[in-house]
Amino acid sequence: MIFHHLNPFFQKMEKKKSSPYIYLRVLRHAEHTVFSVQDGQKFYYDPQFGNKMAYSSGQQVKRSIMEELTNFLNVPHAPITFNWEIDAKGKAGQKEPHSPCDPTYVDQLLGGYMKAESGDYTVKRRSPLSISAMRPLHPKLGGLEGIKENLTFDRTSRPEGHIVKVSSLEGGKRVELSREALDEWLTSNKRNLPNRIWIPDHTRASGLFVFDIAIDLRTLFCVSLNRLEPELHPDTEKKLREAGWVEGKNVFGSCLICPVEKRAEIIPALAHALLNWRITSNQSRTFSLMETLAIAVSDNANQIAYAIRGELKDEGGERQEAVPKLDETAKANLFVTPVCSGYIAGAVGSADALDKAEELLVEKMSAFDFEKQ
Repeated sequence: MIFHHLNPFFQKMEKKKSSPYIYLRVLRHAEHTVFSVQDGQKFYYDPQFGNKMAYSSGQQVKRSIMEELTNFLNVPHAPITFNWEIDAKGKAGQKEPHSPCDPTYVDQLLGGYMKAESGDYTVKRRSPLSISAMRPLHPKLGGLEGIKENLTFDRTSRPEGHIVKVSSLEGGKRVELSREALDEWLTSNKRNLPNRIWIPDHTRASGLFVFDIAIDLRTLFCVSLNRLEPELHPDTEKKLREAGWVEGKNVFGSCLICPVEKRAEIIPALAHALLNWRITSNQSRTFSLMETLAIAVSDNANQIAYAIRGELKDEGGERQEAVPKLDETAKANLFVTPVCSGYIAGAVGSADALDKAEELLVEKMSAFDFEKQ
């Protein structure tokens, strides 16, 4: 018999380095809201249960996190260049916008970037944050509300404070009617033209929603110096070196490492933003606190899925129901807020749960040795 403590294989496993990833799952409650207002609430179909599943895209979640991050640090977003081109006929057309691809901007360092411009370097940095969509914890625990509604953009309460423009076609040209001509047309046709727009067949989202984030500590504060697929323009590389970024090496090769004092500023702000972001681009009619119910943190992706999950009730019959589940036996740090007991039976929360989760994230990110990976 070979005992585990004498077997070189198990000795090697015991000395195995910890994972370079931090996995995070956050459970939130959304109530009668819309995650996106451009074309109504986004949704996808669940193939198992056939339900419409409301969701907020990973891109929208990332943008919200970056906004909270820069607000917390009181620093500007990276400036975006919007490109227009006027053709030979004098018609202006919009081309692809460009970011500065400069990691000295915190939203570029953590959010990633890409710039492909004819006649210049193509640079691309993959974000060290892999972010899922925010979607229902279980198909039976969240989604679109069944009732559709007609929304309205209404300014009829103050008719003199707003403008209604009416034009007609005269000789193939669109000509705006004068107020006198419009009044005559309204009287003769017995019509009114209120300053109101109806938006039909909209619905909203309610229920329990989760999103997952994987933080790659190896690239969190390290920008590659690979010339074959560059992350930096030579001018930007020079700028970073002058700003105190030092050359190092990670598992992917040579890189520039963000200065220690800069990391000490960003890490607490990132931990805060990951847990406290809000969708702020929506209209006031769609606002929901989207309060946080529970947070799971682990270096194993499966464990956060075990810690916060939905379970089907075994009640028999054709109609299946689901319940949310918090599992403290999972190998994850689980933090529960007081409002969680209103949605998960038996949940016991604490008012400082978010603070403790932030502290753990700061501890894990600060403990990683970015200089000696």
